[in-house]
Amino acid sequence: MRILGLDVGDKTIGVAVSDPLGFTAQGITTIRRKNKNVDIEEIRVICKEYEVETIVVGLPKNMNGTIGPQGEKILGFSKQIGKALNIPIEMWDERLTTIAAERAMLEADLSRAKRKKIVDKVAATYILQGYLDRISK
Repeated sequence: MRILGLDVGDKTIGVAVSDPLGFTAQGITTIRRKNKNVDIEEIRVICKEYEVETIVVGLPKNMNGTIGPQGEKILGFSKQIGKALNIPIEMWDERLTTIAAERAMLEADLSRAKRKKIVDKVAATYILQGYLDRISK
């Protein structure tokens, strides 16, 4: 049983996958967005390769817990993914995951260029790991 984690943005989608036992998350790629059909097809290929049973999508919420315009876009895209792939979709509150990912990369002393290339993949890993930690309890 593998779970896929997605950090969906307007330009990229960070992708992480769990180990087969569902204990740890590993960032695997960043998808450069083209259009919804192509993006979903790329996700489908990854799901097939890793035999994914559930997809966890980071839901950007405002600090007061409300869902803004970006969150509404993510909810709509997530529904399209679930419908197209027939895989259950779970939403995960992603507040501060990108900040945590940036902080971890700064502590690892990665250059700005390197951080920019992998921030979405690292954020997807944080989203998925948070979800895995919750379901293991």
